[in-house]
Amino acid sequence: MERLAKLRPLILFVSGLMGLAGVALAAAASHGGDAHLLGSASTMCLAHAPVLLALFIAHGSFRAATLAGLVLGLGTIIFAGDLVSRHFLGDRLFPFAAPAGGMLMMLGWLAVAAGALFTHRRA
Repeated sequence: MERLAKLRPLILFVSGLMGLAGVALAAAASHGGDAHLLGSASTMCLAHAPVLLALFIAHGSFRAATLAGLVLGLGTIIFAGDLVSRHFLGDRLFPFAAPAGGMLMMLGWLAVAAGALFTHRRA
């Protein structure tokens, strides 16, 4: 778990970029882009950006916060990235990218739920 703690700043960084991407994708979808693909990617980014921020902040009191944040962030990047790739490149990132990203997001949310069952160790 100590090695995961060193990756904590990455969660905050991804949260900010995900919020930025969510707004940009919403704008692209509303100005002639594929509302289905870009709108869905925007929704996932905008839904998970504040969650990543909250998990970054909750690190001290929530044992699974860093792990959940990393898994949620990676899943969202893969899922939204696949939708954006389909729109702009006409092809997916890799076979089963969106389902893989979706499964990672679900695992991340499961880590959040499991975190409620485990207290944080106090020094």
